[in-house]
Amino acid sequence: MAFPLLAFASTFFFFSTFQGTTQFSTSQPNDSQLVSHISLPPEILPNNPLSPTSSPSEPATVFSVLSYGAVGDGEADDTPAFKMAWDIACSQTQPALLVAPAGYRFVVQPTVLAGPCQTSLLFQIDGTIMAPDGPRSWPNYSNKRQWLVFYNVTGMTVQGDGVVDGRGHKWWDLPCKPHKVKSSNLKLIDQRNVQAIRFFMSSNLTVQGLKVQNSPQFHFRLDHCQNVVVRMLNIHSPSLSPNTDGIHIENSNNIIVHSSLISNGDDCISIGAGSYNVHIRNITCSPSHGIRYKY
Repeated sequence: MAFPLLAFASTFFFFSTFQGTTQFSTSQPNDSQLVSHISLPPEILPNNPLSPTSSPSEPATVFSVLSYGAVGDGEADDTPAFKMAWDIACSQTQPALLVAPAGYRFVVQPTVLAGPCQTSLLFQIDGTIMAPDGPRSWPNYSNKRQWLVFYNVTGMTVQGDGVVDGRGHKWWDLPCKPHKVKSSNLKLIDQRNVQAIRFFMSSNLTVQGLKVQNSPQFHFRLDHCQNVVVRMLNIHSPSLSPNTDGIHIENSNNIIVHSSLISNGDDCISIGAGSYNVHIRNITCSPSHGIRYKY
């Protein structure tokens, strides 16, 4: 159930707008008065916002998904290559750089990239990562509510000039209520709230510079996370795409979201129960529904 911004006994919310920008924070109550702040105009995204120079200070060992069998032709299943590259990079004791290079289109099935990792990991996405093409291509063995999941990861950066494409168009044509659809082998699968990127039970994260588009529903979700910075994202889906929230934050704390462009079919940013110390500023949000507290 969703409601506009409200004040509750356990938390307080501050919302202000100026020239299309927004500042919003959710925090534990420790002051008796709210102080008004007007946010600055949005920062302009550079043509090449980030590069591997943002990697850890120590030289990082590079692990390209191409070295582990990824094809990147937009058709072959590159999931095993991504999983293998992740597992090996995550197991290193020195800083590791995992790369999905530019000029390739990688098809990745619903998958969980799990930690804890032994090192500081930088995941550089400069190519395009694509979901299966609609519900009939979704594998039966997978969780039907999520696509790319980062689980139990600490101290990671995900960045790049690339695109994460949820290929949601065939999902949006389905009825709005939960329902079952036939997969490629004619078994029934349940379709509910398919999320493109989910960070679950993770901490000390930075996510920056990516374009995330056309998620079946939520584009980006933080769930049971803490100490996260999200910046310079470009989130896009058609204005009539149903329930395509840009960023959803739930049961998470010490979250900063800023300097991002969000254009989608539902809330730009939604905040669920159990979240506090959430700071949002310099967000360009159009034609979406703005920032909303949900529970």
